[in-house]
Amino acid sequence: MDILGTSLRVCVPDLDAAIAVYERLTGAQAMRFQRGGVSVAAVGCFFLMSGPENELEILRKVTATLAVRDVDQAVTDLQAVGAHIIAGPLPTPIGRNLVARHPDGSVFEYVDVQRAPQ
Repeated sequence: MDILGTSLRVCVPDLDAAIAVYERLTGAQAMRFQRGGVSVAAVGCFFLMSGPENELEILRKVTATLAVRDVDQAVTDLQAVGAHIIAGPLPTPIGRNLVARHPDGSVFEYVDVQRAPQ
């Protein structure tokens, strides 16, 4: 599988304040979207997330988001090494994604950036 990049997940109490900081640090403009009751901003290599604690608690269990060329290939490769697909592949505002638990217990989100909207 081709891993094209990694995004770090940061839960923040004030999304607007955090966006200003991370836009300044990265030089990138935030792309905002909703994921359930959670407001998300993608800024450079960061996913800033703010919302109800019960939803953030679940999102904190995912170590990082990995951009891959093809989610279907990721499924094949992950299953070949004994990973468990927890959710997906599903469409999202930034491309198809899946969540997988690796054999060591680590949980990662994989996003198919090839299929992301232009």
